[in-house]
Amino acid sequence: MMAAARMSFASCVRTHLLLPSTPSSPILARTPRVGFGGSSSPAEAVVAPAAVAAEEEKREVSAGELAGLLDIRVGRIVKAWMHPEADTLYVEEVDVGEEQPRTICSGLVKYLSLDQLQDSSVIVLANLKPRNMRGIKSNGMLMCASDASHETVELLTPPEGSVPGERVWFGTDDEKTLQSEPATANQVQKKKIWEAVQPHLKTTDNCIVVLGEHSMRTSAGKVFCKSLQGAGVS
Repeated sequence: MMAAARMSFASCVRTHLLLPSTPSSPILARTPRVGFGGSSSPAEAVVAPAAVAAEEEKREVSAGELAGLLDIRVGRIVKAWMHPEADTLYVEEVDVGEEQPRTICSGLVKYLSLDQLQDSSVIVLANLKPRNMRGIKSNGMLMCASDASHETVELLTPPEGSVPGERVWFGTDDEKTLQSEPATANQVQKKKIWEAVQPHLKTTDNCIVVLGEHSMRTSAGKVFCKSLQGAGVS
């Protein structure tokens, strides 16, 4: 499923997840064959693949590998306004490199003003299933850093020169070409991929976003937040 080079993330905290695995040959088991005189001799019997399917599918996957299944993109907020039916929500139209801007609802009213959102460059988690939020369908999530008390929240910001629609990655400049195809929104939800990755995201003392020790990057450089150090990311 994943490019071999992504195994550089093996040092990341590891987590268990059920993912489809490559079909393998049937496993041969040794069973006794009773002969004359009550003696037995070994014989090979094929165990049906279905009998071991669950074990074949259960394997250990690193947080880095899982992060490679997320479609995290550079975005630009084209327009933002208050949700007409929810006083804690903003509604944004976000350019993520598609034919039309995406509509995204964000619970950021307590933390950011509309002026801070308008025309901002942002980071968007794009392969989430759409959610109906008080009558408006939200197609993605603006990614933010927050302190432990969740009293201060800041948008993740791509470096200057980043292009809306570019998919970000974790690691070195050279690893951009090693990105796997993102999972579908259904897979992200069913396998709880975001939930497995999110606890391992944080900001450094320099406010750079990292997964373990691997920086979140665009072609223009590293993704950051304004001022929060050692913050969680969601």
